[in-house]
Amino acid sequence: MRTSQAAVLRSPDKSYEITEITLDDLRPHEVLVRVAGAGLCHTDLQLRNPDQQLARLPIVLGHEGSGVVEQVGAAVTAIKPGDHVVLSYGSCGTCVSCQSGAPAYCAEFELANLTGTDADGRLSARDRDGIPIANRWFAQSSFAQYAVATDRSVVVVDAGLPLEILGPLGCSLQTGAGAVLNEMRLAPGQSIAVFGVGAVGLGAVMAAKAAGAARIIAIDVRPDRLEQALDLGATHGVDARTDDLVGDVRATGGGVDFSIDTTSITDVITASVRVLDRPGTAVLVGGGPGEVHLTAYELAGKHVTFVYEGSAVPQIFVPRLIELWRQDRFPFDRIVRTYPLAEIDAAEADAIAGTTIKPVLIPAPVPESSR
Repeated sequence: MRTSQAAVLRSPDKSYEITEITLDDLRPHEVLVRVAGAGLCHTDLQLRNPDQQLARLPIVLGHEGSGVVEQVGAAVTAIKPGDHVVLSYGSCGTCVSCQSGAPAYCAEFELANLTGTDADGRLSARDRDGIPIANRWFAQSSFAQYAVATDRSVVVVDAGLPLEILGPLGCSLQTGAGAVLNEMRLAPGQSIAVFGVGAVGLGAVMAAKAAGAARIIAIDVRPDRLEQALDLGATHGVDARTDDLVGDVRATGGGVDFSIDTTSITDVITASVRVLDRPGTAVLVGGGPGEVHLTAYELAGKHVTFVYEGSAVPQIFVPRLIELWRQDRFPFDRIVRTYPLAEIDAAEADAIAGTTIKPVLIPAPVPESSR
């Protein structure tokens, strides 16, 4: 067993509680990681809306972790103590999708990532009063000093990298960049409209520039976000508060080959389809309960899909993003702001207000004598 300081969410309408939890011993395919940093992602905010979450409370959230491996389960062979790692999403490894190299579409994706429990419903952490704590959010729950990850969700990286800020490569940046590089497979000279330029959207912008896109249109309601997008590679910025969103996007040079929606706003999703040329592809990554209404004729020659995790295999794609970063072609570090884990409520408020694009939480160091 291992004790760990963690940020526990006990109720959707309450602040996080920084408290000590106790973790059970590792199962065969589990890995204990001392967390160096953990990005706060929009998906973590879903727990604030009881209608949009499947997880059990109380829970430790966080699914963009990075850190150092301290211990591995008996069946883990490719990861060893001392490895520097980025943590990504969970998958079962046995279903048809996993076996065919598409773990983002695992048959148990929602169970493995959105419930906060193990696949069998087990809770493997407790607080000081013995109350069970869900600690398997996206197979990691990294808002803590220690995270228990699954070997399939762990990506070993170079020890010389800035470990504390790498976590967002495992989800939000992977989602945006993967939508462009894996799902769209955008080619040099093609065009893309990016609806919503938070961390996911900016990941798409940077990936599109790295891929050689000729026209990259960033769309957002915040002028400062549009400026950031232009600085990171967008060729045009469109204020989404316009009365003619489709017209203003098309005014940048006509329709586009691809679009990506990160907002989950139904009217924006509709616009993301209507700005497409034929043929064209709209990739949706923003999750929400709304319904989208389009006529059948509007879909002629167009493809619309919803993508999990950028259709990425983390062990392949995260190193690819790191290599682009080394080449200064994916400067994700420019959108990161770090906060102590104890200031998680401030980080969350800044993320909701939009004043910080990608908060990364840094847990208090674990004393050498306690490891």
